[in-house]
Amino acid sequence: MSLLHILDLLSTFTFALVGARVAADKGLDYGGIAFVAAIASVSGGTLRNIFLGIRPIWIIDPWIISSILAAVVLTLVFRRVTHIGKSLLIMDTFGLAVATMSGVQLAYEMDTTWFAAILLGVITAVTGGLLRDVLCQVEPVLLHRDTIGTSSLVGAVTFVALLQLNIVGNVAAILGGAVVVITRIISIQFDLHLPKFRGGH
Repeated sequence: MSLLHILDLLSTFTFALVGARVAADKGLDYGGIAFVAAIASVSGGTLRNIFLGIRPIWIIDPWIISSILAAVVLTLVFRRVTHIGKSLLIMDTFGLAVATMSGVQLAYEMDTTWFAAILLGVITAVTGGLLRDVLCQVEPVLLHRDTIGTSSLVGAVTFVALLQLNIVGNVAAILGGAVVVITRIISIQFDLHLPKFRGGH
């Protein structure tokens, strides 16, 4: 397995698990939990691949579907633990970093422009969480707190910048992912957010 493939599997499992737990917390039935887990885990990568003109990985890779099923089964087996706590927040942050690096690395390898690679990295990372929240009828985290988009953007920019400095791709991915995690942890720890628009009256 290549690093890119491992990253895709890890982010798929993580996002599916978080998605399944959010859906379970909202009282969805088994089918709803599985559907939200699937959407949360593969929609970002699918959108990225569509933009790049290649087939979504879940169509040709059974391991992706297996990762989703494993996350759903884990959620149903341990269904009493459905509260979204620190452990899931940590997993979601890890998934965000992995998905960002997976997206930006694949886009860069496809000879896209540097800004397109950065944008596709962010799209890969945040799309699933956004759709997850919409389907579960909760206020999308992406749009109002936790600087998810900002963390992903900073990490993607770091990856591209390191490649421009002739840093090896795998090393750039690890460092870029670390930047995503550190940025989000700092934003949560110190309650940092982007400024919100305050309309005048």
